[in-house]
Amino acid sequence: MVLVHPKKGKQSVGKSKGGWTTKFHLAVSEGGVESSCLSPENHSDSTYFKHLHDNIKNENIRYIIADKGYDSDAIRDCIEAFGQKPVIPYRKNRKVRKNISGLRYQTRNIIERVFGRIKEFRRIATRYDKLGSRFLSFIACAFIWQLLC
Repeated sequence: MVLVHPKKGKQSVGKSKGGWTTKFHLAVSEGGVESSCLSPENHSDSTYFKHLHDNIKNENIRYIIADKGYDSDAIRDCIEAFGQKPVIPYRKNRKVRKNISGLRYQTRNIIERVFGRIKEFRRIATRYDKLGSRFLSFIACAFIWQLLC
């Protein structure tokens, strides 16, 4: 007889084309990281928006800039309810589209560069850690290292 112990902690790992992987959601501003969370790869980005948005402490944010993965009416309504303006490109299957500010959307490269700098750390790029909390801890260490160097 083999005793099986329950797993300790959430792993946030999901199956995708490339195998078992994780998505890292991040909200940043000029002041630094505002909010972050992990999700399995096979979950939609839009389901984790509320968690990110609710944990933002900075009240001076006027624009929320995101990629197409966060395009939904519910997310746009949530952003506008807080008096902010969404700068999210529409998916190609949307019937009604409004113009978005291309100049504002270009600032999204800031977050892409943050992800690129984090993935320079091999342990984060390959995700050796099984527990989500431990993985987030190493991501925090990577941010601290970036600030110090």
